[in-house]
Amino acid sequence: MVLDVPGQPSCIDVAAMVGAAFRRMPVVHRILLENIVRTQSPDDTRTAIAHFTDWQEHGRSDEEIRFLPNRILMHDTTCGPALTDIAAMRDVVASKGVDPARLNPVLPVATSTDHSVAVDFFGREDALDRNMARELERNAERYRFMKWASRTVTGFRVFPPGSGIMHTINMERLATVTATAPGRDGSLTCFPDALVGTDSHTPMVNAMGVLAWGVGGIEAEGVMFGLPVSLRLPDVIGVRLTGRLPDGVFATDLALSVTHRLREMKVAGEFVEYFGPGVSTLTVGQRSVVANMAPEYGATTGFFPVDEHTLDYLRLTGRANEQVALVAAQTRAQGLWFDPDARPRYTRLLEVDLGQLRPSLAGPKRPQDLLTTADVPAVLAPALAEVREGPLPPDALAIAAITSCTNTTDPGLLVAAGLVARKARALGLRTPPWVKTSMTPGSPATARRLARVGLLEELEALGFGVAGYGCATCIGNSGPLSEPVAEAIEQQGLKPIAVLSGNRNFPGRVHTQVDHALLASPPLVVAYALAGHAAMDIARDPISTDASGRPVTLHELWPGAAEVEQLTREAWEPGDMDQAYGAAEASRVWQRLSAPETPLFPWDPASTYLRPPPFVALAGPRGDAGAVSMHPIMVVGDDITTDHISPAGAIPASSDAGRWLIEQGENPADLNVYSSRRGNWEVMLRGLFTNRNVVNHLGDGLRAGASVFSVTGERLPVWQAAARYHELGQPVCIVAGERYGTGSSRDWAAKGVQLLGAKVLFANSLERIHRSNLIGMGVLPLRLPEGWRPETLGLRPGDVLEIDWAPEAWAPRLEIATTLRRADGRIERGMAQAFIETKAEADLLRAGGMIANILARTVEGRT
Repeated sequence: MVLDVPGQPSCIDVAAMVGAAFRRMPVVHRILLENIVRTQSPDDTRTAIAHFTDWQEHGRSDEEIRFLPNRILMHDTTCGPALTDIAAMRDVVASKGVDPARLNPVLPVATSTDHSVAVDFFGREDALDRNMARELERNAERYRFMKWASRTVTGFRVFPPGSGIMHTINMERLATVTATAPGRDGSLTCFPDALVGTDSHTPMVNAMGVLAWGVGGIEAEGVMFGLPVSLRLPDVIGVRLTGRLPDGVFATDLALSVTHRLREMKVAGEFVEYFGPGVSTLTVGQRSVVANMAPEYGATTGFFPVDEHTLDYLRLTGRANEQVALVAAQTRAQGLWFDPDARPRYTRLLEVDLGQLRPSLAGPKRPQDLLTTADVPAVLAPALAEVREGPLPPDALAIAAITSCTNTTDPGLLVAAGLVARKARALGLRTPPWVKTSMTPGSPATARRLARVGLLEELEALGFGVAGYGCATCIGNSGPLSEPVAEAIEQQGLKPIAVLSGNRNFPGRVHTQVDHALLASPPLVVAYALAGHAAMDIARDPISTDASGRPVTLHELWPGAAEVEQLTREAWEPGDMDQAYGAAEASRVWQRLSAPETPLFPWDPASTYLRPPPFVALAGPRGDAGAVSMHPIMVVGDDITTDHISPAGAIPASSDAGRWLIEQGENPADLNVYSSRRGNWEVMLRGLFTNRNVVNHLGDGLRAGASVFSVTGERLPVWQAAARYHELGQPVCIVAGERYGTGSSRDWAAKGVQLLGAKVLFANSLERIHRSNLIGMGVLPLRLPEGWRPETLGLRPGDVLEIDWAPEAWAPRLEIATTLRRADGRIERGMAQAFIETKAEADLLRAGGMIANILARTVEGRT
């Protein structure tokens, strides 16, 4: 059924096809169903309509659906491994006599260059230029590789360094909200813009009413080559917002509160949709902060439907009037326009009264651990107990960073930070010299907006000048700590603390020496920087003293809603977007960067950045059915994140990866960061599990990244122990606790496990993206049997886990008999359950994973 929209392309009348049940559907379900109707067969459409209608009876379903987005979003450190895979796959295809140019994405792919810039320089006028120069020096080889892809891989677009963070680019430049394309009959049709991205924070664009979520790089490779995303028809949690944010309370406070409450509800992969009258009080910028944090609250999405605020945002960001009109017409015609009085059927509900929120923080080690300002001294106290007296306070603040697309995409938050800086300067306040201050916003238009209302110079005066346009501190590219802090770590035993406006604060993520980090709004970041220390109730205790010695409190600095709103309006000019992005994309340095133009990439055997990975190959046999016994090589507890599994920060010269690089002739003083070397499997393999917070319970006192080779009892790096087992033809496995794989959508956390030779990963629970990455790499993920916990099993070298290995029987949530055979002869039995959600995932495992599947399809001519 087709809807004729006056003056606009036609669209599909999904409501007429569904009938009365349509008005009770969550908006995310309406978009998913429209996608199925438009992209799949009539039989699949009829089946899907029945599944979505049946879902309303129970609010959940075990039925499988397939989703085909219209585009893909990546960033440089996820596209790097994907491009390495593609280049290596082209080699394999060519070796089989097939034209390698056939291996091309069927959907457009946009890639940002935002995950590599580091804050090496800060608090000086030339910090931005110097940091960008260092970025290009370190990463020129990778960037040439990306340029090769933009020239030879169809539909691959690269935004060069300085263009901003991928999610802000998506909102300000790429998202159309409504897309158009020729329909099956050749006439132009319109439909909801929808995408997947290789970053867990892709849902930020949900703030505009664009359905999108993060996938692993491996799953994205499948989508690139035309394989739909297979998922269980999603449960949807409705978050009903009422009231209005109080004066002085910001979107960050809402996001942190929602994160805390949804994690308390044990959200794990569900879609979240915001509804209720409170939604209408939030701008798209404010919504973006909440939507961005979806992975932190455990969800796949954090969706806000389209309304007048969406249209206002499109106009402010320079979209054409014709596009704005199309969005309004299409969303109204297809029943996607926001209704504040609607009460769709949801799986579960959460009520949030915006008027009850107060300024908040989260941490110091997890983003879901909500704090009032008064809570901060107590949560930091254990870290301060052993700090000795010295020149710095025991709770010295090492890093104060306005960073991350999470908060810097909301212009009101940056205006609020600028107003705090202005009021502080007027009182003569300054930041102490030991605090490393920086601002790394998501958009190159940020500086123009802040300068227009006179706030950029206020922030610069306190050390918060623009140090780069990229993720920077939020993902651990924070650069070296200040000299006073580095000295205090040695002399005082200082436990440095960070305050940042980012989205994650896992120990060691912000900086390898920072285990305590508080997430806060940009204005709070400025306030903490002025204080110079963290163990205080910043809402009540004096922050500093003015020129006369009078104590200054936060109340004197905190901006009101009216002044923030007024200056935010004055800061915007629609032309800023085209001018700022145009200047970044016309970068002469980027234009001069040379790159090959051949269909096959010319690998350099001496490269320490790019090497074809061994897992890019046509699938071998999955093995005969029967019992398989596996040696556990890593036994880890709860909350092991992808940061813990596969690091992203600086590569220490003393590490296995560092020593390998030095052997290849690299400079020990500047080995770059792990994330920049994800195209080199040798480096990434050696970095597995080396985060100092990882405890391997297989042996007492094992250093991070080490295991025990049970045959000899040797304590070896886990990659070496795995290699020894491989030489003997003995499989290995990994055992983990709850929430294994939280954090970034880092595909190397799964690729590394595959390179270790692990056939199975056992866990008490798995995060969504990492689960799909494991399946994409052909690793079978299993839930540990009831009552089995890694810390209490007491696994020791020589113990083996045995399962019934029967690939033909693999199916969603299959029960698999599991036996633990102790080295002393004892035997324990239980039933594990496969973390397989759909039949398509089971098929993918049987095929040997995503890469093997793509290669087989290409060689056989099925793409």
